[in-house]
Amino acid sequence: MSPRASTPFACGIIGAGQLARMTLQAAIDLDLPVAILAAHPADSAARVWPHVEIGSPKDETALRRFAERCAVLTFEHELVDPDLLDRLESEGVRFRPPARAIAVVVDKRAQRRLADRLGIPQPAWSPATSPEDVVAFARRHGWPTVVKAARGGYDGRGVRLVATPDSLATALSDLPAELLVEAFVPIAAEVSQVIARRPSGEVVAWPLVETVQRDGVCTVLRYPSGMPAELERAAREAATAIAEALDVAGILAMECFVTTDGALLMNELAFRPHNTGHWTIEGTVTSQFENHLRGVLDLPLGRTEPTAPAVCTVNVFGPADGSDPRDRLARALAVPGARIHLYGKEPRPGRKLGHVTVLGDRPDEVRKRAQLAADILMANSTAEAHR
Repeated sequence: MSPRASTPFACGIIGAGQLARMTLQAAIDLDLPVAILAAHPADSAARVWPHVEIGSPKDETALRRFAERCAVLTFEHELVDPDLLDRLESEGVRFRPPARAIAVVVDKRAQRRLADRLGIPQPAWSPATSPEDVVAFARRHGWPTVVKAARGGYDGRGVRLVATPDSLATALSDLPAELLVEAFVPIAAEVSQVIARRPSGEVVAWPLVETVQRDGVCTVLRYPSGMPAELERAAREAATAIAEALDVAGILAMECFVTTDGALLMNELAFRPHNTGHWTIEGTVTSQFENHLRGVLDLPLGRTEPTAPAVCTVNVFGPADGSDPRDRLARALAVPGARIHLYGKEPRPGRKLGHVTVLGDRPDEVRKRAQLAADILMANSTAEAHR
């Protein structure tokens, strides 16, 4: 489609957090008319963009009003009502990815069923609605087990490792009724495969990256991943199969486990720009944010080759003392090669506030410098040692 349509905006982004904010930077480069639907005027993207509507994506009136002004709607989060999307889509509203893809990504059980149907390896799993279901699963697959909220959990939220039947009641006490239970697998590493697809069928894939997790939250991205070529090929093929099965347009991210015996197992999916793709802004020829817009608007996709032999991205979280990383920006910028992205969010302890990327020739050196700049912003003690 032409990005210049009869509607005022070629694309509307549902959500106005940092992912939308970084997508808007790509829209500026391409001079694409884009609007955003923000829950609050203070949202990260809403603070820097003139074309903002305020409303909830679960509010039918607000979503209809927004859709009337946009040729295509896309997403920066999954906090939506799939039934509402399906109804609007049947009336001619164009969502990319489509409503049926969103219905899968908002429900981890649906993700698991899709992987089973496509023959994509993943941990053994089963839906569960009671402690008895978890116990029955553990009898077949052993303890410990992993119990997850079927909907809504992210960044480690809604996930419990249950070691024994005695700890089950406590583990489930604050989880919803709709669950899935998975076999515990010995993990050697975690990786992420990000691809982009356009409706006409073109697909491009970025190199696999290793992700470092702390308490279920991604803290570091490392390229190269150090994984064997056959594993990287398997990740690309699996992600592409999922995108084609659901007609995904834009970005698809597939987070995976690599087990101690070298197996690649799918963990979770996202059909939008993703935290594990932030390294692509400086680290590859075309960023995930630009290719998301290209894919959603069915424009030719950009190249995804790395721009340096080694890239490291470190996420910046709110310091425990509640201080603002912006107060230490000058010191962090003094770290050679540090590319700093702050998201315009008010600081609070543990909140994701930005990221730092460093490129270079040696993985050990770029990791050291990226971590140092992030530590300075987060007022970590390791940064004080380098003052």
